[in-house]
Amino acid sequence: MTRSADTRSPTRPATRSGDGSTVSPDDLLRLDQQVCFALAVAARNVIGLYRPVLEPLGLTHPQYLVMLALWERSPLTVRDIGRLLSLEPATLSPLLKRLEAAGLVTRDRHPHDERALAITLTASGRALRERALEVPPQIVERLGMRIEELEALHGSLTRVIAATSPTA
Repeated sequence: MTRSADTRSPTRPATRSGDGSTVSPDDLLRLDQQVCFALAVAARNVIGLYRPVLEPLGLTHPQYLVMLALWERSPLTVRDIGRLLSLEPATLSPLLKRLEAAGLVTRDRHPHDERALAITLTASGRALRERALEVPPQIVERLGMRIEELEALHGSLTRVIAATSPTA
């Protein structure tokens, strides 16, 4: 009887996980044990929850993020928005063009820096904020999680972002 390829390493000792339990070397490469997998699936699923909620506002999830930044402070330069959202200008440019075509923002040369584009909310963009106030409660309801759980998750993810940012 031939033995199938066995990827286990009998010479590698077990390690301890963060909670003190023993993790065998085989468990280290299990898909369901990967933080990257859990984050990727959770991100896709949560963004998917936003789609039907944002559709009546005429926004995609990335456009919603841009609008959130602008509702906090407008005008912002493309560079500022990119920094806030961790997006490259090349990714932002088509988003901003679509938001401009929808009448939600204007893109003009920055008055103090001719090389920079200032992104400013229009009256329609400012008015959309009132309707967007309904988005977070709908998402919380769709997630079916307690606010305390979501706040703890947000704190953990914020620490992951800080630990993985280029300046970390």
